[in-house]
Amino acid sequence: MIANAQAVNPPLKTSVLLPVPLNTAFDYAYSAAVPLGTLVKVSFGIRVLYGVTWTSFESSSYKTLKPLLKVYDGVRLPDVSLKFIDWVSDYTMAPKGQILKMALPSPEVFEAKGEQLYGLVKAPKKMNPKRQKIIDFFEACSDPLPLSEISEQTDVSEGILKTLVKEGVLTLQGERPWEAPLPPPTQLPQKPQLSLDQLVASEDVKKSLESEAFHTFLLEGVTGSGKTEVYFEAIEWVLKNGGQALVMLPEIALSAQWLQRFETRFGFPPAIWHSDLPPRQRKSTYRSLFEGNTPVVVGARSALFLPFPDLKLIIVDEEHDGSYKQEEGVIYNARDMAVVRARFSNATCVLASATPSLETELNVSSGKYRHIILNDRFGGAEMPDVKLIDLRKIKMPPQEWLSPTLREQIGKTVNRGEQVMLFLNRRGYAPMTLCRNCGDRLMCPHCSVSLVHHKFRDTLLCHHCGHSIPQPKKCNSCTEEGTYSAIGPGVERILEEVKTFLPSARCAVMTSDHLTTSSKIADFVEKIQNHEVDVLIGTQIMAKGHHFPLLTLVGIVDGDSALSGSDLRASEKSFQLLHQVAGRSGREERRGQVLLQTHNPEHPVMQSLVQHNRAQFFALESDQRMLHGFPPYGRLAALILSGKKADEVEKAARLLARRFPLTEKAELLGPTPAPLTFIRGNYRWRLLLKTRKDFPPQPLLKAWLDKAPLPSSVRVQVDIDPYSFY
Repeated sequence: MIANAQAVNPPLKTSVLLPVPLNTAFDYAYSAAVPLGTLVKVSFGIRVLYGVTWTSFESSSYKTLKPLLKVYDGVRLPDVSLKFIDWVSDYTMAPKGQILKMALPSPEVFEAKGEQLYGLVKAPKKMNPKRQKIIDFFEACSDPLPLSEISEQTDVSEGILKTLVKEGVLTLQGERPWEAPLPPPTQLPQKPQLSLDQLVASEDVKKSLESEAFHTFLLEGVTGSGKTEVYFEAIEWVLKNGGQALVMLPEIALSAQWLQRFETRFGFPPAIWHSDLPPRQRKSTYRSLFEGNTPVVVGARSALFLPFPDLKLIIVDEEHDGSYKQEEGVIYNARDMAVVRARFSNATCVLASATPSLETELNVSSGKYRHIILNDRFGGAEMPDVKLIDLRKIKMPPQEWLSPTLREQIGKTVNRGEQVMLFLNRRGYAPMTLCRNCGDRLMCPHCSVSLVHHKFRDTLLCHHCGHSIPQPKKCNSCTEEGTYSAIGPGVERILEEVKTFLPSARCAVMTSDHLTTSSKIADFVEKIQNHEVDVLIGTQIMAKGHHFPLLTLVGIVDGDSALSGSDLRASEKSFQLLHQVAGRSGREERRGQVLLQTHNPEHPVMQSLVQHNRAQFFALESDQRMLHGFPPYGRLAALILSGKKADEVEKAARLLARRFPLTEKAELLGPTPAPLTFIRGNYRWRLLLKTRKDFPPQPLLKAWLDKAPLPSSVRVQVDIDPYSFY
């Protein structure tokens, strides 16, 4: 598979794209022509990097070309991957090298036939606690292991281990063949009996697969209608007929129940792909998938860039979910990119949701997407009864956030042996801490936000940069002791309140702070399924796909929290989130109820939830967007300027605005300080480009930015189709 790059014939110029944030391929010398997309190893400055052969974007200015260090014959990105890298780069205006980095996460697996195993041969001359850990580890386990596995088991970084290899403390002692990530089937597949609606829906998708032509479907159905089983049928067709399927989930680390359902349905687990995979699993999965030995991958948005050699089906579950939008690095919406990736492969793409985005709805109405609807819950289960609790009419005691009506229903539900879910999308104990004496507010020194009080950990934490401090004993401003007071509720405070009126209830908190690994999430979900929890209190991670048969009451503590602010999608996001949360209730034979506390019961979001009338809400929301020319009836592109000095960022933003090329097809909004003006030590300003739907903003943006060179101290980030506006 590997050919040494020894020049025999006169060298030829070979362009190589490298996984660095540049849009230029670099020229190297090699003795023969190399097919496009072939994996190569090159010297780049003082580093050795992997890249792929590429067409030149600019002629090299070097008279003497460096030779390719290695060419990996037969290891080549599929043509569709090369085309996809090009397209995503052009659309997002991100350098092609950055896109390639997502498509080449583990190229070193092609260096050898298997994993290189290292063992301890001598004690290091210099000793410290980390090195002592390695000594102790090999005294207990003498078998040689890959560096990644040693790192996992000892919590010592691979950098330290590589230093020990250089010192001769650890040496190569063998090689272990790469293992396919999928174990053999552990059980017989269990195929459920589908409803007539599910059968009809699945046949539509199968016909598309049989045609081997590109189609996109919106699979819409109320929560609990069995959308997952419909696309499982499509996956079964792919397994029987060859090819590969990709299932994208908004939060793969939170999908323990989904993975369990998959294994029950097919008899084996899918390959998993996300950023927190252990290095060994990441490498073996990458190689197995590249070689076509992995039929099904389930992953987060990054899985979209894997080099599938024979992709037939892409599923985007919960297509409306905001976590499909990557906000840092390469800024892209994985839902939209999934449709493009399917088109390049002549594959079928299925977007599944109970609350589709307005963009997807418009594509259905214009005929771009086909529409499949499941109107009823599976097995005859009824939709929950949604009632509003008007907080304007209730005089609540200080430091209480659960109304008497909600408290009463919580008690009744627990006494019936059923489960309760209380939703509040605020982590920690309280979102703000103020001094009662002088009003001093504890703020993050690196971001323009309040520190969030986490009582269980006895810390104040910034949810943007991670800065944390212990709870101060005296005020930083007036120096009075014991005057800091928690303002407002977080989930920990709701737990405290439930315990005051229902002390015997078994309560648990479900947030990303508490569930930090996949195994913790799986154990937690199992506890709820086994009815070891009576009252579940948590944030939006509870809303994503969980199915708890005994959960019959959902209480929404603050239904208004997502409706405020400058986000043009605030109402849409709020409706989608609250609808998903409400949908956790009464998913089997016992009918559920939802009690939604609000100060604004007349709002269209609230009325649509009560009436289960999504079409009415989306019609109103659509009319508002159309009136103002906002997406999906127009296009937006954001420019976010950031830097360490506030005056430099402001000056650059105003200079950029003055250089804006005037045109009737586009309008500039701003510049203005970003809602989060200061974050992670950087000051931020925003400009928003608004164009007609038929006018792509990228060429205008490129010409504009080329005319207004900015100082190197100010960073400009381009966000095509912005999803959030913080």
